[in-house]
Amino acid sequence: MNEKLYLDTLKKYQKWAKENKKQVEQDFTERRAMCEDMQAYSKERFAKLTEEEFYELIAPLWAMRIWGNKKYYIDNIVESNGMELIREQLTELFWSKHSIEKRWDDFRSKIKGIGPAIMSELLNKFNPDEYLLWNRKSLTAFLALGIEKVPKQNASLDGKRYAYLCKIGKSLVELAKSKGYSEIDNMLALDYFYWQELQIDIPIDEVIEEEKPETEKQKTFVHNDVRDRICDIGSFLGFKAYREKKVADGAVVDAIWEVSVGNMGRVTYVFEVQTNGSIDSLLMNLMRAKNNPSVQGIVAVSDAKQIEKIKKEAASVKAIRDDLKYWDYNDVLKVYDSLSSAYESINKLHLVPEGYNIL
Repeated sequence: MNEKLYLDTLKKYQKWAKENKKQVEQDFTERRAMCEDMQAYSKERFAKLTEEEFYELIAPLWAMRIWGNKKYYIDNIVESNGMELIREQLTELFWSKHSIEKRWDDFRSKIKGIGPAIMSELLNKFNPDEYLLWNRKSLTAFLALGIEKVPKQNASLDGKRYAYLCKIGKSLVELAKSKGYSEIDNMLALDYFYWQELQIDIPIDEVIEEEKPETEKQKTFVHNDVRDRICDIGSFLGFKAYREKKVADGAVVDAIWEVSVGNMGRVTYVFEVQTNGSIDSLLMNLMRAKNNPSVQGIVAVSDAKQIEKIKKEAASVKAIRDDLKYWDYNDVLKVYDSLSSAYESINKLHLVPEGYNIL
């Protein structure tokens, strides 16, 4: 790590904070209130969590700023998982005595539609001394400081890597304290610091570069994250998007985009993500999906190497070979990142009232 850069930037930040004392006090008052709200969720409260309370928990998060219609997005999470599973997994994530590695991996394996940005923000506000808030700003700051082994894609961020990031975050807080920068007293204050500083311009291709998942668990996380990002892109574009949806007999697909077109009925686009498993199974699922008359497009999503293998296999499947499209999942992540940045900026204009259904 570039310790000199960190300490020089802390000095610059301390000067800025003194010159903008009123703004900083107001911002930290809001942040403390957010932590108090999060820390009020006991085991007993999670056990009885209603859909309305789940909305109140998730909607105010900074990770939700990209969504103008937060209710639509959160309703989709509830529909995909069910409140019973959500209650169970939130209780485990916050209150279990298991290591953060296990709690993180269990939650990511079982809950659809909630990724590392939301998970880490929940944990950080629940216990800012222990857990790091991890998002694009955090990544940019860590890259600027030259911190090693930083995961550049959330898709493969497992519990072991998140625990490593938390350890680095704690060391940054301790270093700041030891040098007299008392403003950085926990990892929520650290987050505020690098929202103000260390936001260098890093091209998106450098941030979202191809990282090969190393373990079966990471492959599953990549699969699930790419599936969820495809749904998010569809929602950004105005489609109704669903994950793990049955579209024909024997065909439950990873994601679909759906739209109603006047008197013509529904138009559906189907996506199957593959990070491991049988190519034959993927092609069979897409072939069955194509039997649904509303399906106007079928897309196989994988990395560049695997896509070439899928193309070879598909060449002998007459039913779909001319219709099948291909999407590199690294491109999916780039598209999502670009769209989410654009929508976050647009939503700051507050052109659409909260909860107004534009989809």
